[in-house]
Amino acid sequence: MNLISIPAFEDNYIWVLVDDARRCVIVDPGESAPVLRAINENDWLPEAILLTHHHNDHTGGVQELCAHFPHLVVYGPAETQNKGTTQVVEEGENILIREWEFSVFATPGHTLGHLCFYSKPYLFCGDTLFSGGCGRLFEGTPEQMYQSLQKISTLPDDTLICCAHEYTLGNMKFAVSLLPEDRAIQDYYHKVKELRAKNQNTLPVILKNERQINLFLRTDDIDLINKINQETNLQQPEQRFAWLRSKKDNFR
Repeated sequence: MNLISIPAFEDNYIWVLVDDARRCVIVDPGESAPVLRAINENDWLPEAILLTHHHNDHTGGVQELCAHFPHLVVYGPAETQNKGTTQVVEEGENILIREWEFSVFATPGHTLGHLCFYSKPYLFCGDTLFSGGCGRLFEGTPEQMYQSLQKISTLPDDTLICCAHEYTLGNMKFAVSLLPEDRAIQDYYHKVKELRAKNQNTLPVILKNERQINLFLRTDDIDLINKINQETNLQQPEQRFAWLRSKKDNFR
């Protein structure tokens, strides 16, 4: 299987899994034009669409894709029913599409109904986890997002995190501002700067590495706790997560 990322809008990625027979599964098509272009150029045969949540930059291309390929099954959470979803799925379900099997699990926080889809080694996590960061809390609580990230963090080390946005450089600037002496964070920040200077993708990323450089996965890390305790004394990891998310929201 081949994993393809299709750029969309300013910083979105639409992910496509393609097998040797050119059959493909499309994840979060926020717009249809770049997907249709890639389908035509590569003679892909679309089988299904996966939607992680209801935001338009993840669902806006569904209607036109389904108009071109009426057989497409669109899997998504209940919150995407008015966005073109034809089969609602939820936590604990498994989806079988040809040779692909996807485990579905709920990751509320960015939206209340947000889902992730996992087919080893690929995790399509929408706007829950980004490299070096996590999604904004538009609907859920910090506690919900913390638990969602903990769920992701239990996946195998070699999991490929397929995030939906190229936010890595900004996230790493934030991480460096908090822990400037952290070697793993510093090294990754410089690597990301070099990649983005050449307009190269930073995604997907490996979960094992992400646990080292993503502060939102390090709420029990002693260096981060000491940093937070310079401003406030928070005992619970959920509280430290909420502090981090608030700091990031206001970081420029």
